[in-house]
This record gives sequence, C-alpha cells and structure tokens, in this order.
Amino acid sequence: MFVLIINSGSSSIKYQLIDMPSEELLCKGMVDRIGLDGSTLSLEVVEDKKVLKKEIGDHEIGLSLVVSLLLEDELTPISNRNEIKLIGHRVVHGGSQFSDTVLIDERVKSAIKDLFDLAPLHNPANLTGIEVAERLFPNATQVAVFDTAFHQTIPDLAYKYAIPTQFLNDHNIRLYGFHGTSHKYVSEKTREFLRVDKAKKIITIHLGNGCSMTAIQNGKSIDHSLGFGPMNGLIMGTRSGDIDQSVVLYLMSGLNMSLDEVTSLLQKQSGMLGLTGYSDLREIQERADNGDVDCKLALLMSAYRIKKYIGAYAAIMNGLDAIVFTAGIGENSSKVRSLVCNSMDYLGIILDETKNKLRNNAIRAIHESAGKVAILVVPTNEELEIAKQSFKIFNI
Repeated sequence: MFVLIINSGSSSIKYQLIDMPSEELLCKGMVDRIGLDGSTLSLEVVEDKKVLKKEIGDHEIGLSLVVSLLLEDELTPISNRNEIKLIGHRVVHGGSQFSDTVLIDERVKSAIKDLFDLAPLHNPANLTGIEVAERLFPNATQVAVFDTAFHQTIPDLAYKYAIPTQFLNDHNIRLYGFHGTSHKYVSEKTREFLRVDKAKKIITIHLGNGCSMTAIQNGKSIDHSLGFGPMNGLIMGTRSGDIDQSVVLYLMSGLNMSLDEVTSLLQKQSGMLGLTGYSDLREIQERADNGDVDCKLALLMSAYRIKKYIGAYAAIMNGLDAIVFTAGIGENSSKVRSLVCNSMDYLGIILDETKNKLRNNAIRAIHESAGKVAILVVPTNEELEIAKQSFKIFNI
C-alpha cells in the first residue's frame, strides 16, 4: 500500500511516499518558501533529484504541484491519485486529548484548532495540510500522528508546574513535550539493538535546529526537556532553552520590551545564533576550530546543558543503560558527542573516539568496552514512524 506522509509547516511541506508494510521509501521531496519569493518544489527518487522553481502562493497550490509531480514523473510508481489510500500527517501539538495516533474526522480537526494557542507556529499549518489533503485525496484515509502523544505517559509529578492547580485544570498549562515521534522511533530501535533487558533506562538526545531530551524507562517517556511549548530545555539553533523567568520579567518591565519582542528574542534571536551570530552548527564548529572564542564557548555551553539533563535523568531513573544521539546534529557531529561525553565516566559513560569519528547511516555503538553505559548513534526516521503508526491504525 502506498502511504503519503505530509509534514506541513508554516511556509513548507515535506513529503514522503512509502510502501507499506515493506517500509520501502519510494520518493521524497519538499515544497519550500510557500507564499515567498524564490519558492521551490523538489522530488527525489533514489539518486535522482529535481528542483523546480515555481510561484507557490499557498499550501493548496504547493500540494497540488506535489500530486502532479508524483503522477507525471516516470520514476515514481503511481499514475493515479486514488492509488494513495492512506495519508499520515505530522501534528505538533495534541494537548492532553491525544495519547495515540487517530483517524482524522471533524472532531479531531476541531481539537487541533482548539490547540492553536499552544502551538501557534505549527498547529495552524498542520491543520491546513490536512484540509488540503482531504480536498485533493477525497478517497484516502487521513491519519494524525501527534508529536506530544509519546509523552502522555509522563507522570503528574513531572508534568505539573508549581503554580496554582487551577491553571492546569482551567487552561491546560503543563509540560507536554515534543519531538515525540523521533524519541519513540529511536528508543524502540535502541531496545531492539541492545535487547530489551539491557535497555530499560534510556536517555534519547534529539539534536537539530530544535533540541530535546527524553528519559525513557521500560519503553515509556517519563520526563522530557521541552515543556508547555518547544522553547525551554537545551540550547537550540535560535531558541534560548532554559532561562530564569526573572530575565523575561525584566526584559518587559525594565527594558520596556513588548510581548512580541520578547517572544521573537527568545525564539528567533537566541540560542546558538544569539551566542555566536550563526545558527548552523557546521559553521559554528568550523569557526571554533579556527579559534573563534564565541563559537568555542557556545559549543561548551550547549554540551554543558546536555550533561546537566543526563545527570538529572539518570537520577530520576536510578541508573542508566544507554544514551542515544539522534537527528541532524546528534547523528553527524562527532565534536558535539565528544564534548557531551567528556568527563562523564562517573556515570559509566566512556566514549571511544575512534568509533565516534566513523560515519555511516546505520545504528552504531560508539562507547568503549569498559563503559557501563551504551552510547549509540541512531538515525531517526520520523516519516517512517508516522507511516508505521498510520498503517497500524488503518488495519485495526
């Protein structure tokens, strides 16, 4: 069965066509800069990739172009849109309502809309992708996979904030967690790789432009570094991560910054960008290697923050079997992995630098044999996880 995976962002649509249950990736691509100058449409089939410059004014135009490209390109396996019987959508925020993958109906769409205030940059775009796909594929089953669902097993002592309980009861203010599809996928791959009995206590470290960590015990998420929104926790590309609330109050009351200005500062101008002037880690690493003091310090600060969370999560799980690096930076930056694992032998975390520097696309162990904690690099595949969950619910 052909399953189309759609990740609809505010100005982009990422898509993959996957054959299930074989899990074969048939093609993938992206619609970029929707509604902006220089918008593009791409399609990649095996080694062949084409990028087309198009005027793409909205998501409906963008997804319509994707459908046309899938049908017209001689390398893709479909010739009729009705051959796509199942569409899986990434939805960032599912609130407390959704702890699992669901078939999309009017109730689900209404719930996604109700959560716009909790994820204003993501849920509106996710819902737009769903509504456009419904119009373009009226005979297909539409499925929603929520980034927050995996974290619904986090207990109340971890998800509640120490503010009056009425704010939880009346306004749903609590820790939700994000990147759940990625954390779920890599944790399951880790449990397969190490065997379940040797992977009861895992910390998954998702490092990309957005970053997060999850404490996973017996396959369940029990704590997570992101919270009510995807801003706190680790230092990210443009987001500050953890910051003293007093700083926010001072920015507004002492420096007379507006709410919008503070939001932009903490979401779009902070993190590695604020520390160095650059948000791309590859450029930051290159500059650090060439002696840039700010870039060196930013890398050390980022690693320091990750170490703090490793220590905290090892404490709440009363032990640690494995730490797992994943996503663009986690999978590709031996430098970041080295900085994180340095001087962590008290926990049994001992990195083998030779293994760490080797690169391939497979799951690999990079710890020394003397280490008590497994250190793994596990490539994430959120689209495949969405396809698996969508296919599973389709066949129930």
